[in-house]
Amino acid sequence: MSTTTLAGRRTAADPAPSAVPPPRRKQRSSAWQYAVITIGLVVAAAALWEGYKLLGAATGGMIPFTDVPLPIASNDMAMPHLWTIFGALGAPASTATDQTLLAYLLVETSVTLREAAYGLVLGSALGVLLAIGLRELPIVSRGVMPWLVVSQTIPLVALAPIIVIWVGGLGLPSWIAVTIISAYLSFFPVTVNTLRGLNSADPIHIELMRSLNASRFQTLVWVRIPSAIPSLFSGLRLAAIASVIGAIVGELSAGTGLGIGRAILSAAYFYSTGPEKLFAAVLIASLAGVVFVQIIAIAESLVLRRRTQ
Repeated sequence: MSTTTLAGRRTAADPAPSAVPPPRRKQRSSAWQYAVITIGLVVAAAALWEGYKLLGAATGGMIPFTDVPLPIASNDMAMPHLWTIFGALGAPASTATDQTLLAYLLVETSVTLREAAYGLVLGSALGVLLAIGLRELPIVSRGVMPWLVVSQTIPLVALAPIIVIWVGGLGLPSWIAVTIISAYLSFFPVTVNTLRGLNSADPIHIELMRSLNASRFQTLVWVRIPSAIPSLFSGLRLAAIASVIGAIVGELSAGTGLGIGRAILSAAYFYSTGPEKLFAAVLIASLAGVVFVQIIAIAESLVLRRRTQ
């Protein structure tokens, strides 16, 4: 029978503690699960796409056993085959150049991501400052928060041209207007999530700071801001998506001639001669958004991992 000392220490006769799997294995396991789920969803989406086309070809574009047409046309003009879309990425972007469509879209996407990154940084900084101000000034919070919500109900397609006109009137380059539009969509999720994180600080820690006669600023810096970091990154992930969308819409309104937004507009203009190019441009734009969000996710994992060490 195992015995223990009065201090609760384990003696040599005590059994060894149960082995706990290292955190790295859990992280690798979750990463593999995430990869498998992602691949499964992609395969399922591709199967649905091609299955819908097969259904339309077999029924003449009608819902089976009815005379009602399918809600979405399944012909090659409305829904090109997936291999046609991917094949277009390797074909020349136009007859005037040997550059492939993929290379062209990647160059345009890099412009959009740069504008989205500027907008994300600007919007996130504004969101954090607003969250701190709303937290420390409750009277201001009650008056400002409703207007922040109202600001997100303004249609972006109506607001973007106004911002472009204002920025153009100041003689500034058009990419600044795109950045401002991107920041406009980015600041709100950062503000809301950071404010929630600031208010979720452990009450015990708050009472400890009060017992030490700490100032509001010291409590904010040493307790509330560290507790808000996980919520901040939740807001940044949402803001990353919004910033890319804002940059694309801003490019359409600003008429920059550069960016994936302008590439999508050009592909839509020549849709009748190459519908697969529009789908390829939309695909690359979607993947760019995914990559942008994953960059934020990697930064989050690195920051939170250092906090737990």
